[in-house]
Amino acid sequence: MVTVNMGTLYYVLDHVYGALLHRTKISPPFFSKGWGGTKLELLERMIKQLFPEIEGQNLPPTLVRPNWKTVWESKNARLREGVFRTPCDEVLLNALPPECHTARVAFLSPKLEQPQRMACVVHLAGTGDHSFERRLRLGGPLLKENIATMVLESPFYGRRRPVQQQGAKLLCVSDLLLLGRATIEEARSLLHWLDSEAGYGKMGVCGLSMGGVHAAMVGSLHPTPIATFPFLSPHSAVVAFCEGVLKHATAWEALREDLAMQKVALTIEEVRERMRNVLSLTDVTRFPVPKNPNAVILVAAKDDGYIPKHSVLELQKAWPGSEVRWVSGGHVSSFLLHNGEFRRAIVDGLNRVQWKEPLS
Repeated sequence: MVTVNMGTLYYVLDHVYGALLHRTKISPPFFSKGWGGTKLELLERMIKQLFPEIEGQNLPPTLVRPNWKTVWESKNARLREGVFRTPCDEVLLNALPPECHTARVAFLSPKLEQPQRMACVVHLAGTGDHSFERRLRLGGPLLKENIATMVLESPFYGRRRPVQQQGAKLLCVSDLLLLGRATIEEARSLLHWLDSEAGYGKMGVCGLSMGGVHAAMVGSLHPTPIATFPFLSPHSAVVAFCEGVLKHATAWEALREDLAMQKVALTIEEVRERMRNVLSLTDVTRFPVPKNPNAVILVAAKDDGYIPKHSVLELQKAWPGSEVRWVSGGHVSSFLLHNGEFRRAIVDGLNRVQWKEPLS
C-alpha cells in the first residue's frame, strides 16, 4: 500500500496549477512591457515616504463619500454598491491609468442593529480577484455575528482594468506598486468613512495573498486600532515574484531587454536582484507595528508553494503580539477550502479590539 504525504501533494498541486496558469502561453506573463520607466522612479520615491521616521507621522486618511445604490435587500441584510473618486493625490492620479480613477466598492451589512454595535471588515483583492463575489461569499456568513463586509475592487482589476491589460497580468513593474499604493489609500479612506460617517463601533481589514500584504500595510498605517488579517500572504512581494511559483510567471527577458534599451546590460540573475531591490519597498516588516498587534491574526498554509513559511514568520516576529494560525494544505487548496478558518480568525481578531464607545 502506497502512503501519500498530503503536504507534499498540496505543495505539488500549487506548482502544477502555477505551471498550467503561468508557464503556458494562454496569457502573457507579468511585466511584459518592462519596468515602467519614469513612473517606477516616481513610485520608488513616493513609497519611501510611507515609512515615517517617527511612528505615527503618516498622513491621516482622506475622507471619501461613495455614491451608493442598493443592489438587493432582505429582512435582515442589505447589499449596496458604491463609487467614489480615488483619494490619491494628483501626482499618483496622473500616474494611474484613467480606468483606475473611479473606485468601486460593495457593502454587505446587517439591517437589524445600530452601526455603533457592529463591526465592519474591508476585504482587499488577491491576485486575479476581479469581482466582488468571492469576498462577499467569505463575508456573508459573518452577518449573523453582526459583522458587515466591505469589498474594494482593486485598481487594474475588474472594471478598473486598463484596456491594454489582459486578465491579472500587470504590464509593468510600476503597475504593481501603483496598485498597492492606491489600494492602501482607498482602503484607509473607506475605514475612515466607516468610522466617522457610518459610525461603526469597530473595524478590520483583511485580504488573501496579495490582498493580505495590502491589508497588513493598511493595518499598520491606520491611525486608530483596527483588527488586521493577512491570509495566505507573504511579508513582501519579493517572496511572491522572486521565490514562489510566480517567478515562473514573470517576463524576466522583457525586463532585461527594457534595461538594455536604457544602456544597462545585466544578466537575468542581476535583473532578478534589481527586482528584489524594487519590491523590497513592499516589505511589511519595515512598516510601523499596528496600534493593536494582538488583533493581528495571520492564517497561513503549511505546504504553500507560493508563500514559504519563513516569510509568514518574519512578519509575526516584526509585530510582537500577532498570532499565526496554520491550516493544512497549499496556497490553492487553502484558498478554496479554509473559508471557515478565515471567518473564525476575523471573529476572534475583532473581539480583541475595543468598542469605540462603551455599549450600554
